[in-house]
Amino acid sequence: MSQYDEGHTIAGWTGCAVATVGCVVLGLGVVMVSVPVLVGGGALVVLGLLVTWALHLAGWGKPPGRRPREEWGMRTRDLSARDGHPGCVGCRLAGRGRRAAVPVVVGAEPEVVTADAGG
Repeated sequence: MSQYDEGHTIAGWTGCAVATVGCVVLGLGVVMVSVPVLVGGGALVVLGLLVTWALHLAGWGKPPGRRPREEWGMRTRDLSARDGHPGCVGCRLAGRGRRAAVPVVVGAEPEVVTADAGG
């Protein structure tokens, strides 16, 4: 079994289910040659993405990378989601997990470099 356990979460399964229904509706729209059904199917696929993202940010997803076996359960909530996961695109898009800026020293004397005219 993989050490990464990616996608086995409430967020992953719920988003996958909504997106699957959206793909089925898209397929029906192609068969029926119906633009409104195609738009509805596309909207469901986008809704699946947004539902997955919202559940991930609420702690029902898991960060990328390895984690201990006791955290592999699907119903295990990730309490570190509020601070953002390092390397997680979804957390970065939500403004979480950003690194602190480097402090700038105000009022420090700049170093002056002079050219030697004598050669």
